[in-house]
Amino acid sequence: MTSTVIFKIDTKLKAAAQKKAKKEGVTLTNLYVNVTREFVDGTISVGLTFPTVTPNAKTARGLRQSRKDWLAGKNVSPRFKTGAEMDKYLDSL
Repeated sequence: MTSTVIFKIDTKLKAAAQKKAKKEGVTLTNLYVNVTREFVDGTISVGLTFPTVTPNAKTARGLRQSRKDWLAGKNVSPRFKTGAEMDKYLDSL
């Protein structure tokens, strides 16, 4: 048994998706069904995604040094239980 799903999508986005799906040899309906199935199966998930970024040499050095300092307990503020406690600490600097 199947069910009809209706949703709104930008016209240009739909056309681009149809064009790409056609190049892949599937219909837009097939694409939606397969993506929905993969989502339910856990093959894909929805969430914030970010491109993988490789830092340049200077940034990489800074990140390594920051991690080294953090592991050594250097340049690390204490944990605060309240905002007032944090404000007091920052005002003392």
